[in-house]
Amino acid sequence: QVQFVESGGGLVQPGGSLRLSCAASGLTRYAMSWYRQAPGKERELVATITRFGGSTNYADSVKGRFTISRDNAKNTVYLQMHSLKPEDTAVYFCNAYPPLLWGQGTQVTVSS
Repeated sequence: QVQFVESGGGLVQPGGSLRLSCAASGLTRYAMSWYRQAPGKERELVATITRFGGSTNYADSVKGRFTISRDNAKNTVYLQMHSLKPEDTAVYFCNAYPPLLWGQGTQVTVSS
């Protein structure tokens, strides 16, 4: 069973940037996505990238600010986040698309 391990979260001021990473053995077999879940809200799909990175898709709320990428040689997927807003505060998860077993996620808090 593939286990996804997310890292890179933290506390950042509005307008700041963070880069999240997700590592997993065998990740190259899957299209991959980043999801997030804010307190009291359902988990939502943020961004998706195809197996070899040829195509990406984003939620309207992050389009133009977030970039998903992958390095299959390193079995790693990234989410570069710029111009962060307080409403981006959430636990961020990576997973296959469609999702498999969920990892622990990484907390992103945007606050002054």
